[in-house]
Amino acid sequence: MARIGGVDLPKNKRVDVGLTHIFGIGRPTAMKILAGQGISPAKRVKDLSDDEVQSLRKAIEGFRIEGALRTEVNQNLKRLVDIGCYRGIRHQMGLPVHGQRTRSNGRTRKGPRGNMFKKTKKR
Repeated sequence: MARIGGVDLPKNKRVDVGLTHIFGIGRPTAMKILAGQGISPAKRVKDLSDDEVQSLRKAIEGFRIEGALRTEVNQNLKRLVDIGCYRGIRHQMGLPVHGQRTRSNGRTRKGPRGNMFKKTKKR
């Protein structure tokens, strides 16, 4: 099992898909890394040799991934909230940030519909 960047890559997946399990690496970045290292994207993770895994580790060292990237993203969001800008307020309230409408849609960000009028028992 290949462990790169603190993440165990799934054994039976292709290498290009397996690399995307690392936070901060998507398909295009994975393809660039594999092209730079001369590794076939069609190869399975379990078929990688130790030398290939080592070369992938060295190639990924140059990227900001996992913990460092998560920390940076959280600091950016905290900065927006602290300065009180529109985007920060929307993040704080849990509403869509990029101008989407919320009158008829937006359930993913807003959460399930709340029941405004609760029925009371008649006695």
